[in-house]
Amino acid sequence: MTKYKYDIHTHTSEVSPCGKIKALEVVHLYKQAGYSGIVITDHYYKGYFDKIDSQSWDEKIDHYLEGYKKAYNEGIRLGLNVILGAEMRFDDGPEDFLIYGIDEEFLRENPELYSFNLIEFRKLVKDKEILIYQAHPFRPGLTVQEPELLDGIETYNGNPRHDSKNDLAYSFAVKNGLKMISGSDFHQIQDLGRGGIVLKKRVST
Repeated sequence: MTKYKYDIHTHTSEVSPCGKIKALEVVHLYKQAGYSGIVITDHYYKGYFDKIDSQSWDEKIDHYLEGYKKAYNEGIRLGLNVILGAEMRFDDGPEDFLIYGIDEEFLRENPELYSFNLIEFRKLVKDKEILIYQAHPFRPGLTVQEPELLDGIETYNGNPRHDSKNDLAYSFAVKNGLKMISGSDFHQIQDLGRGGIVLKKRVST
């Protein structure tokens, strides 16, 4: 049976300040590494949007989507599925959440989502096909959130520059019946292909 690899935690240097690789190169690297697709989860937080010199939220979202759109168009050319996600941080804490199922319309119609907290954001998306996974929840300085507020957690984070305590994340997910995901947390060349999920079919959303 054919299986398809997807890295669902990747960043571009166009948007994520900690990212070192341009979107076009990210797509080429993952295609060469044998992946079928990636999810662009660039950082979404107040500090990023505050630095954009614009009064218009639509213009700010244009900036935020720059890495994704470049990757998406190049993915079409190369045959790599590129999907929009986000790594969101709310103002009330340092925790990061991988958000899946969002689209451009949702981001434009719901400005400044970083001003929410997790409970408020959970209520906002409860009737939508949007999933919330806490990223690397057991890194030092972070607090794992209440399971009922999450769809799952990142039980394997492949970033080599952080101790994500993946064993603790896995145990917590099993104990609380949470869905589990794996991602490379790609920022630099050495992060390539260090995580992801394997599916039985291609996906584009």
